[in-house]
Amino acid sequence: QVQLVESGGGLVQPGGSLRLSCAASGSRRNDYIMRWYRQAPGKQRELVATISRGGSTTYVDSVKGRFTISRDNAKNTIYLQMNSLEPEDTAVYYCHARVDLTNYWGQGTQVTVSS
Repeated sequence: QVQLVESGGGLVQPGGSLRLSCAASGSRRNDYIMRWYRQAPGKQRELVATISRGGSTTYVDSVKGRFTISRDNAKNTIYLQMNSLEPEDTAVYYCHARVDLTNYWGQGTQVTVSS
């Protein structure tokens, strides 16, 4: 059983920055791919960024050049550095891991971009 706990959300003005964290626990492994998703009101959950254990990353087009996903394997933690935030980035952000064919989700953290 893997537990994922996100933190770091909040209210920020357009153009501002936030850093989200997701701490994983409960598994002896730390070699799984981890992802950040987001879900805006009335919209489907969207994959934002992915990172492999080795640090390879991919991003949805709308955040390329603004968001950076990273991980600290020693701490079993991933991060999402979000810069140049836009109102369209407003959503609940979820951390995800798939371990041994089971999907695990964090509880979500709200990010609101508004003046």
